[in-house]
Amino acid sequence: MQAKTIRRWSAVHTWTSLICTLFLLLLAVTGLPLIFHHEIDHLLGDAPELQVMPADTPRLDLQQLVVKAEAHRPGEVMQYFGWDEDDSNGVVAIMAASAGTEPNSSHTFMLDARTGEAVEMPSANGGFMMVMLRLHVDMFAGLPGKLLLAFMGVLFVVAIISGVVLYAPFMRRLDFATVRHEKSRRTRWLDLHNLIGIVTLTWALVVGVTGVISALSDLVIAAWRNDSLAQMVAPYRDAPPLTEPAPVSRVLDIAAGAAPGMQPDFIAFPGTRFSSEHHYAVFMKGSTHLTSHLLTPVLIDASTLKVTAVGERPWYMDAMGLSAPLHFGDYGGRPMQILWAALDVLTIIVLGSGLYLWWVRRRTEAGR
Repeated sequence: MQAKTIRRWSAVHTWTSLICTLFLLLLAVTGLPLIFHHEIDHLLGDAPELQVMPADTPRLDLQQLVVKAEAHRPGEVMQYFGWDEDDSNGVVAIMAASAGTEPNSSHTFMLDARTGEAVEMPSANGGFMMVMLRLHVDMFAGLPGKLLLAFMGVLFVVAIISGVVLYAPFMRRLDFATVRHEKSRRTRWLDLHNLIGIVTLTWALVVGVTGVISALSDLVIAAWRNDSLAQMVAPYRDAPPLTEPAPVSRVLDIAAGAAPGMQPDFIAFPGTRFSSEHHYAVFMKGSTHLTSHLLTPVLIDASTLKVTAVGERPWYMDAMGLSAPLHFGDYGGRPMQILWAALDVLTIIVLGSGLYLWWVRRRTEAGR
């Protein structure tokens, strides 16, 4: 590679790295506890715990749970019902002042499916883990924060690629994993920076790309609403406003009949951003660990409880569904969590050493 070309790639690597490093350090530090969010919730006592009851205790139907939820949060409306991953008797309810209230202003709690008892979920509404999540997702700046972090993610990917280009000729002069201990401190840190960077290369690219996709989630959902959802609800464009929705008791059975072999993930009530003003939207998922992140919406008329559409999944919604758990290492249980955490720590070292190398070189050049 010619010296001029190397200088160009070096400039690209230096400036893309410098611009995104502080943001990447924030994401890496906040991402570390998020990898173990379930465990930390239990450690802090923020994980909801349902009372122990006989295994054959009957459950309330969904409409009874809606009534219980509305009694717990009077004056608010139901937005979503979901199901807890750790306890099949836990129904996660999300309510707000109006159906269209944005997610950060909603209130999340759990209902015991057997008794309707409401159990608060502190980590879903505030506390340490919510602060970590908001810092990681949008820095408490909403969509502008997400877009800024998406741009930083793109710069991170460019920095990785340019680093690989620069590393190739460097490795022709040294054996792989060589750290020149006899050289200066800056040289030793350069060797470590290059070594750890190349070891974490694939992981960093995966996390960087999935992070960009997740940061663009609001735009992805808006595209789905304007495209797929708009087509599915087009016949209701001129329909009169929904006055009294039918009870939600049977919507899961209705959705299961429309999407056989799939399981419910969550229900979006009328007026929310995942449904329309006239529909219950039941999002169904596959039964395997991979397909459980691929959601198929079943739209049910909220007045007649007839299925009006079973939506196809656009590729960009599948990409968003798969990116979040891959970004946080949620696919492979505890071993993958530990691997993700170790690689996260190594990435912090790469970012920190990159800043150190830039600062030392800047001081050296200034002293000439």
